Amino acid sequence: MYYCYLDTPIGQLLLAGDGESLRLIAFPDGPMRKSPEPGWNLAEAPFSEARRQLDEYFRGERQSFDLPLRPDGTVFQLSVLEALREIPYGATASYGEVAKKIGRPGAARAVGAANGRNPLPIVIPCHRVIGSDGGLTGFGGGLATKKALLVLEQSHRR
Repeated sequence: MYYCYLDTPIGQLLLAGDGESLRLIAFPDGPMRKSPEPGWNLAEAPFSEARRQLDEYFRGERQSFDLPLRPDGTVFQLSVLEALREIPYGATASYGEVAKKIGRPGAARAVGAANGRNPLPIVIPCHRVIGSDGGLTGFGGGLATKKALLVLEQSHRR
């Protein structure tokens, strides 16, 4: 596994992948922060396109990503991740709405758990999922980061 860091307005992100696909984006803070694992190799070259697209996103110039991704997860988790990719830039959806979208209307809590295990936040926009009351709920990078990403998207929405 290769890894590098990317400086962003929300802090330094850890990017990791197998040289062909992006497999992980980790925040510098919050409950889901991660560090490189033993045996990982520091290398920026495998991430040149991911770094470019993320830079464009943070400048408000990119609203969707076109990267080879390889998230790990169960069939259910992967179905949730696919549904997250369909939430438009600058918009939000509740956990219940995502559950309905994947054909599991009673699975809002399970959707929340799958959302929380998203290995590729930002690119797979789990920050766009909010509580049924419209409030911000848990986020692997912390609620301040979730809010910052939503504000960024709202300010650049076309």
